Amino acid sequence: MLATAPRFIAYERVSTARQRQSGLGLEAQRKTIDDFAVSRSAEVLARFTEVESGRNPDRPELGKAIQLARLTGATLVIAKLDRLSRNAAFLLTLRDSGVRFIACDMPEANDLTVGIMALVAQQEREAISRRTKEALAVAKARGVKLGNPNGASALRRAGKGGAPLRAAVARNADQHARDLAPILDDLARHGITSLRGIATELNARGMRTRRGGPWHVSNVRNLLRRLG
Repeated sequence: MLATAPRFIAYERVSTARQRQSGLGLEAQRKTIDDFAVSRSAEVLARFTEVESGRNPDRPELGKAIQLARLTGATLVIAKLDRLSRNAAFLLTLRDSGVRFIACDMPEANDLTVGIMALVAQQEREAISRRTKEALAVAKARGVKLGNPNGASALRRAGKGGAPLRAAVARNADQHARDLAPILDDLARHGITSLRGIATELNARGMRTRRGGPWHVSNVRNLLRRLG
């Protein structure tokens, strides 16, 4: 009797809709999974792509992937477990799913491995939250006014522009930068000084840019320039 070829359900994750549209990150994950399937002589039955924020615990596409893997008896495959190793919600969902899973970058991982990683991820999130609160408390004690003034929007609503609007935007940006200075000091104390590293940690801590978006290298560079 011939052995049945392995069957995979691919699960890919990108953080923003922009990344899905541009293919940033997604193409690399897909190639990793496809190459892994070829190395195992496996068939990829279906693909599920999650577009979500790292802070959002909901994983609807992951749920669909797990359900199909359960129904077909296929193995759930992800490209990089280490990329999601700080995401406790994902790890716990994966651990408790009851389906077989494999990570291309860590094929030896099992339920025990994932369970330990989930505990570490949860402790790290709590530590990040605690350090952030402590840094903000220190800033407040030093007299730093926390918050993001909205003077520019008020000027726009009043129909004013030109120099007053530019001055309001600059004041808001300067204040936002000063609010974040204690956080940057905390990151520096932990050895995080690269633009990409700072952006990653600011996003992990739930910090937003002045316009309310996620941090990228360009935002961090502008922030550091503003702080001098």
